[in-house]
Amino acid sequence: MARRIRARGLAAGRTPAQIAEEIHQSCGSQFGTTKIKGHRLAHGIALADVIEQVRALFARDAKPVPGIGETLLSAYESGLKRPGPEYLHYLCGVYRVEPVSLGFDVPCICGHSHRMPGVLVTEAQERPGARPPYERDLIIKPENPDLSSGSEEDENVLRRTLLRLLGDNPSDAKPDATVLGAAEGIRRRMDETLVSATVSPAMLDQWEEATLSFGRQYTNTAPQRLLCDVLLELSAVRNAMAHRQPVDLLERLCRMAAQLSGLSGMIMINLGDHRLARSFFRTGRTAADETGDRALRAWVTAREALVPLYYGDAREALNLAKKSRDLAGQTPCAAQAMAPVVEARALALLSGTESKKEVVDQAKRALQRARNAFSHMRADDKEDMAFGYTERQLYFYQGDVLTKLGQTLEAEVVLNQALDKYQDHILDQTLIRLDHAQCRLIDGEVDEAVRIANEALGRLGPDYLTEFIIRPAVKLERLIRQKDPQHAGLPVLLEFRAQQAKGEGNGGA
Repeated sequence: MARRIRARGLAAGRTPAQIAEEIHQSCGSQFGTTKIKGHRLAHGIALADVIEQVRALFARDAKPVPGIGETLLSAYESGLKRPGPEYLHYLCGVYRVEPVSLGFDVPCICGHSHRMPGVLVTEAQERPGARPPYERDLIIKPENPDLSSGSEEDENVLRRTLLRLLGDNPSDAKPDATVLGAAEGIRRRMDETLVSATVSPAMLDQWEEATLSFGRQYTNTAPQRLLCDVLLELSAVRNAMAHRQPVDLLERLCRMAAQLSGLSGMIMINLGDHRLARSFFRTGRTAADETGDRALRAWVTAREALVPLYYGDAREALNLAKKSRDLAGQTPCAAQAMAPVVEARALALLSGTESKKEVVDQAKRALQRARNAFSHMRADDKEDMAFGYTERQLYFYQGDVLTKLGQTLEAEVVLNQALDKYQDHILDQTLIRLDHAQCRLIDGEVDEAVRIANEALGRLGPDYLTEFIIRPAVKLERLIRQKDPQHAGLPVLLEFRAQQAKGEGNGGA
């Protein structure tokens, strides 16, 4: 049927985009032909032809050969999977259309039009004085201007940043004020939607799958790169929540809003912006409260406790950890194991200001509760670094607690076990090695402590040298100088400071 429609369309002088729309309308109801598949059929090419064209576009832009294959493209065409921002950009380039023509109602990350002369235009583009489609930037009219007027601008900031980070020369790890402003704008509008609040179940399935995928990427993707993806998905969820939804669908949307907001807060911690991290966790708590899910509410609160743990008051972290533990109750979940670990880490930080023996005993009891809770968690939660709690995280944070309590022999054994299990999370690997260095420093081995810390920091690329890592490194350096006043500090950290000073000097000039 598609061949006949294509033949008639070509004979009548119609464009591939027009033919694709007719194929979708004629074959969609009977055969489930999606819009993106309709475009391939309209061009009369096979899956392999599309793959080769995508690879050619990657090669043109001097990018590595993509992993896309016929199986993945077929999943896009059948609606089982949704292409990520980068693949969608290049598929639009192959077919010379916008994402909405392929069935994906989102702007392209490039922020520009893919349309070429002769492609079907909209009524707005046909108005007198309108620029041709191939000269215009992509514009999507919001259904609710009051809610979406600022959203598009913020999303475009993130898309431009994402496109820049996908290039060969990504920007510095620390996001600039424009990116942080866009992040705050999306978070604020999510808050407005949550207090003011029709998407298909299939679309919700895709969003939930994408949310879980972002959680998996959390361990091996540079923070700012992942933040752009997560915030664009959060903005899409917010747009859906701006309309009244059935109760069951609204609950799923609130769950995703809580998870994406919480994940954004976690990334903001890694980027060193504790103010925005707190804001995103508050948004996550608001969304989680709408679900009535104790485990989800406890997870957001436990993750929020990490903000004061790393950047603020250990007592506040302790209170939030206890609140998370109370929220979890007897429900087997990630927070049941995570909250007591945060509690133990906060107690370890307080061990220098209060009765040490009492605090040590309390911290060890908290670690025992965490181990017991971990043994009762679901298998899926034990494999999820972001939304669950893994064995390697448990080992790492136990080692961190023992290090701060000064129990170096036991700490090094646990830290070695943790490091053996970490293969892909460079930030946690670095923190583990810094704890190793602190153990050696406590034992009086200053030179060995410097060597381990210097090697750990040297493994980091510029995308990961954020305040989250620099703060504990600076703290360790201060301890080294206290132990040995003649020591110059950590060479890599000194070099990093020199680079910063050089950059500030160039900026001032």
